[in-house]
Amino acid sequence: MITPQDRLHLARCIELATEALNAGDAPFGSLLVLDDQVRFEARNRTRTGNDATLHPEFEIARWTAAHLSEEERARAVVYTSGEHCPMCAAAHGWVGLGRIVYASSSRQLVTWLGELGAPENPVQALTITEILRNADVDGPVEGLDEEVRRLHAHHATLNQSRE
Repeated sequence: MITPQDRLHLARCIELATEALNAGDAPFGSLLVLDDQVRFEARNRTRTGNDATLHPEFEIARWTAAHLSEEERARAVVYTSGEHCPMCAAAHGWVGLGRIVYASSSRQLVTWLGELGAPENPVQALTITEILRNADVDGPVEGLDEEVRRLHAHHATLNQSRE
């Protein structure tokens, strides 16, 4: 169930995704909340960092492994503009993070990118629950998913003009 607080955190993720887009990266943003406090934020940096693994969800997994106890990681909530890719979902599971809340799903993204004529991703768009056992997941979120779609449409337009 999506709460008003979940929506606020997801709105911040969309702001981070917008920052990523404005910097030249794909529009993805995420944050980690522990005990009702935002503890870490990340945005996509795959293009500007010249590293395809610089996904914000993966950055969160790395940060939590270095800074939080196992018990804290299990209580933490990861909010993200888009559902984790398989790499990020696996990282989430390996470090033992808790609940995941996302604004838009991987299936939605695949559909949108196809409609926009964007190149297909090299990795299958599996759901988090296809990767992680017993995942506590909520999403997509109606209304916020459309905001994310608009960001991806803008990103696709920018990429087409670069070619």
